[in-house]
Amino acid sequence: MKTYNFKDSPIQLHGAILSKNGRIVRMDEDVAKAVNEYTGVRVFAGAGVRVRFKTNSSTIKIKAVVESNNIDWAIPLSGSCGIDVMIGNGKDQYRLGILTPTNYGITEFENTFVKEPKMDTVSLLLPRNEPVLDIEISIDDDAQIEAPDPYKHEKPIVFYGSSITEGGCASSVSKCYVSIVTRWLDTEYINLGVSGNAKGEPQMADYIKNLDMSVFVMDYDHNAPTPEHLEATHETFFKIIREKKPTLPVVFMTKPDFDSDKADNIKRRNIIRKTYENAIANGDKNVYFIDGEAYFGDTDRSICTVEGCHPTDLGFMRMAQTIYPVLKEILEKE
Repeated sequence: MKTYNFKDSPIQLHGAILSKNGRIVRMDEDVAKAVNEYTGVRVFAGAGVRVRFKTNSSTIKIKAVVESNNIDWAIPLSGSCGIDVMIGNGKDQYRLGILTPTNYGITEFENTFVKEPKMDTVSLLLPRNEPVLDIEISIDDDAQIEAPDPYKHEKPIVFYGSSITEGGCASSVSKCYVSIVTRWLDTEYINLGVSGNAKGEPQMADYIKNLDMSVFVMDYDHNAPTPEHLEATHETFFKIIREKKPTLPVVFMTKPDFDSDKADNIKRRNIIRKTYENAIANGDKNVYFIDGEAYFGDTDRSICTVEGCHPTDLGFMRMAQTIYPVLKEILEKE
């Protein structure tokens, strides 16, 4: 078999950049450290990061090396350290299989996948929790490897938010709402979810405002420690983005676990709605509001989360079904 490193051309890295030391990182590491210490660590996790290529090989062997492989109290090993192997593009994309260690503590693991011997775009969706240090891809000796098919929408949607935005607690990384909606839209994306620490920091807004993006999704309600903190940061964060990008579509989302504390969550929803309504009143025609209370529908709401907070696979699917039409409408206007 012929073996390639993920950094080798024509293989492409999406949703991330390489750090000064050649590490995969979701944003500039110096900026991340300036936001807060945990963000400086968390952006090395693989949430939303993809390695993509195209091949006609009938056999694909993938070997991964991760920095750590720790127990997550609410996410199975397949979701915390697994790599979903996807075939195809857009809504036709499907999961060929998963590359995952057989137990916690294992940091090197490999698997072999078999597909039809025709040219297909292959996307490796990296682990939600763990930083990936290296990936090797081996294909048949007589097979070719090419650059992947481009996304239908090559300018990325940028998502900023909580552990839920990162993908907690999907059973595998292709099942979180960000992965689902961007797959349905066939769009490039950047996941800037930061577990527990996306709190509307101005340093993060200053970084995000300079990204080239098609849509910005503000989803950090969950990480604001109090409604008062949310009120002090939410509209300010938006205005930093809006001053730099006056016509960028911006989507305001409220937290999905609305039932956990309705009185508190009504306050939070009203704060976010106020940001939206103030923008409309000021003549802004590119803002959108999605009410988190609607995500989980009317039946079986209680099984849409693991513990009343983080969505299950069902919860993420229902979130995606609510969010997708809004983003589809925006992209179709572009």
